[in-house]
Amino acid sequence: MSKVLIIGAGGVGQVVTHKCAQVPEVFSEIVLASRTESKCKTIAEQVKANYGRDIETAQVDADNVPELVALINKLKPFMVINVALPYQDLTIMDACLETGTHYMDTANYEPLDTAKFEYKWQWAYQEKFEKAGLMALLGSGFDPGATNMFTAYAAKHYFDEIHTLDIIDVNGGDHGYPFATNFNPEINIREVTAECRHWQDGAFVETPAMSLKQEFTCPDGVGTYNIYRMYHEELESLTKHYPTLNKAQFWMSFGDSYLKHLEVLGNVGMTGIEPVNFNGTEIVPIQFLKQLLPDPSTLGPRTKGKTCIGCVVKGIKDGKERTVYVYNIKDHQDCYGEVQSQAISYTTGVPAMIGAKMMIEGKWLKAGVWNMEQLDPDPFMADMNQYGLPWQVIEEPGFDLV
Repeated sequence: MSKVLIIGAGGVGQVVTHKCAQVPEVFSEIVLASRTESKCKTIAEQVKANYGRDIETAQVDADNVPELVALINKLKPFMVINVALPYQDLTIMDACLETGTHYMDTANYEPLDTAKFEYKWQWAYQEKFEKAGLMALLGSGFDPGATNMFTAYAAKHYFDEIHTLDIIDVNGGDHGYPFATNFNPEINIREVTAECRHWQDGAFVETPAMSLKQEFTCPDGVGTYNIYRMYHEELESLTKHYPTLNKAQFWMSFGDSYLKHLEVLGNVGMTGIEPVNFNGTEIVPIQFLKQLLPDPSTLGPRTKGKTCIGCVVKGIKDGKERTVYVYNIKDHQDCYGEVQSQAISYTTGVPAMIGAKMMIEGKWLKAGVWNMEQLDPDPFMADMNQYGLPWQVIEEPGFDLV
């Protein structure tokens, strides 16, 4: 049993805290910290009411390494579960190195002033963590995270070589707003409007954002949706660690209302990340827009429908071509009933808890910086079934993907 420090009290932080509290035999002590401690206290009250467990809360500025170091040294946790903003990954990693604490996150670092998603900054910490005898687990969310595990599981159990990978993220939920984002609006909009990159014949190929779409029919009656090709960070690590991949793409569904509003906002400059002068005040448009949109953590009660996220993997087994589809479906209202959150936060928060559990139990614990697919997928996949994200495999699903 171990103490963990969770940093970040947004929608994902709420889910992670709930899920850790459900497993006291692993997470014996839980501390939840954020820049705004009142958010932590609200979550602590939920946990107390649901499970009868007391968790400690704290205030910390995750941009401030000395402040992080002071808190970690005071608490002496086994590890830090970082579900703060991606801009803060490196400061938290620095604090973990200084205090001799294991580290885990759900999304790769990105600079505040550049919409660029790369692992290079965190991969550069490999030698430091290895020499310190500490582990840094990167991207233990859903995508990245569970999608990496789906790929690794398929590669291990169904293929001798994998050749093509299509990661398909469908959110069939409806929150009733004409425009809202299901997680941090700034991160979401930066991700969607970034240049698309997909892997083709040994290199990344760039295309305009959202320039290629197709229809995808989800299994189990979830529905048919337009999915758009875009770049997602797990493509970088998966193509590195599976060099037999000839093609790898990431697809996400978007409704017409979302895309219409996003286009209008982009046309008037509201999705920009560069500071501008507005009536004598310098503002960053996308950060200003964030203040006008609904808080994603408030969407749980009103979001109906299901998510369907999975990987279509093609390759060779015993000299023959084959295709498998590994996927999870989750109902938004089921998530709200369990942890007072919608499914987007839930599907990220549960893998974060499981990744931390893998480290605490020693199943994955090893010095250095690691992406999910470098580790044994089997115990993680078993825990997905146990802790709320059951998955299925369809062999030869018959999908006709671009």
